[in-house]
Amino acid sequence: MGIFLYVVVAIVCFGIGLWLSTTKMKKALLKKSEDIVKEAESKAEIIKKEKLLQAKEKFFQMKTEHEKECQERQNRVQQNENKLRQKEQAFNKEVEELKKKSVEFNAAKDNLKKQAEKLTLRQQEVEKAYRESVQKLEQIAGLTAEEAKAQLVETLTAEAKSDAMAKIMEIEEEAKMTANQQAKKIVVESIQRTAAETAIENTVSVFNLENEEVKGRIIGREGRNIRTLENLTGVEIIIDDSPDAILLSCFDPIRREVARLSLHKLVTDGRIHPARIEEVVAKTKRQVEQEVMETGKKTCIDLGIVNLHHDLVRMIGKMKFRSSYGQNLLQHSREVANLCATMAAELGLNPKIAKRAGLLHDIGKVPDDAPELPHAIHGMQLAEKYKEKPEVCNAIGAHHDEIEMKNLYAPIVQVCDAISGARPGARREVVEAYINRLNKLEEMAMSYNGVVKTYAIQAGRELRVIVSAEKISDQEATQLSFDLSKRIQTEMVFPGMIKVTVIRETRSVNYAK
Repeated sequence: MGIFLYVVVAIVCFGIGLWLSTTKMKKALLKKSEDIVKEAESKAEIIKKEKLLQAKEKFFQMKTEHEKECQERQNRVQQNENKLRQKEQAFNKEVEELKKKSVEFNAAKDNLKKQAEKLTLRQQEVEKAYRESVQKLEQIAGLTAEEAKAQLVETLTAEAKSDAMAKIMEIEEEAKMTANQQAKKIVVESIQRTAAETAIENTVSVFNLENEEVKGRIIGREGRNIRTLENLTGVEIIIDDSPDAILLSCFDPIRREVARLSLHKLVTDGRIHPARIEEVVAKTKRQVEQEVMETGKKTCIDLGIVNLHHDLVRMIGKMKFRSSYGQNLLQHSREVANLCATMAAELGLNPKIAKRAGLLHDIGKVPDDAPELPHAIHGMQLAEKYKEKPEVCNAIGAHHDEIEMKNLYAPIVQVCDAISGARPGARREVVEAYINRLNKLEEMAMSYNGVVKTYAIQAGRELRVIVSAEKISDQEATQLSFDLSKRIQTEMVFPGMIKVTVIRETRSVNYAK
């Protein structure tokens, strides 16, 4: 009995202990689960806040973009409204002018009708007086009207020739007022006549070699070196039978310069392989770009031009590698700038503005892009983009008469540009063709009767013809100038225009003894 009691007590104690341990474990598990739930709720709250912030940022970004787009649309609408308003004002102005002209025309029409009636009466009176005078003249002269008419015809023929020449000169003067279309035609024809020669002379550079063995190293195994160099520089490398020389062909002079300097470095160093070529070309491009900027800065310093945008300075530096009709563009622009400053000072204008416009007048020839615009218009747009003064912008855009000249600096730049380009030796031309053309001009003028001497001057842009005063009259000199200009235009091929000047001089000489 005692043992049974002990067993029962032990079982009860074991059950109580097991219950206590289970309860304690449940409490621990419950607490752990609560901690996990709290931690999950905390993380969920953090994630929720992050998502809300991201959503807000996205919303504000979209809102900003939408407001920007709305503002741009509003600006475009406003610009269109302004343009329409301007067109409407211009249209109303034209309508008012037409109304005024209509009133003036009606008044002039009435006036002409009255004058016509008066002229009719006057003509009848003149005819009556003419018949009476003819009868009296026939009686006095003893000639019939037909005989007198034959004598008058011969006299009037000479007068008609003189009047015809005067009329021709009048028509030519009038044509000069509306010569813009003809000038464009002349420019296009000039470009067509000289494009091939200019392209050949200005797109090829010669790289001289010390010996023929270097050619094989430049070509490389199966041509890999030359292909790498052509791909990296964009220049066609021509290796032919020319002794100790390689031709570099490309329309871009900067790329040709990069290829030339890279070849020089590679040949000097002696290591020529694709990896080395890539390294040298990359370094040379940076060197050429630095040289462009330094050239632009030095040019501005030499000319005393300050506060020029760095992009314009870079374009000025690029002029060093650009030529126009064989004339270096940078040297041409510097010369025009100095001429403009001198001329502006003589006229009492600001020489600094004139020099600035002269330096930048051909900036449209060296853009990074290539718009389909005349270089003068593109240069004006670049100057406006970089906040140059209106006088400078107008002088750049008007130096080839593409826009109206609005200040005195524009004609100065135009004249100085012509002076720099027209002087003998400034622009390249094949020497033999140049000499032959001048000789042909002088021989053509000498073929006319009465011509004493002929001179082709200003690089063939002007032909001066000196005639004998005893053999040719003033009217015949005018006719000779007209005929000679037409013959040159028909029989010769020449760039630009040739001015034909006929000089007739009368001298009276006596001696005192």
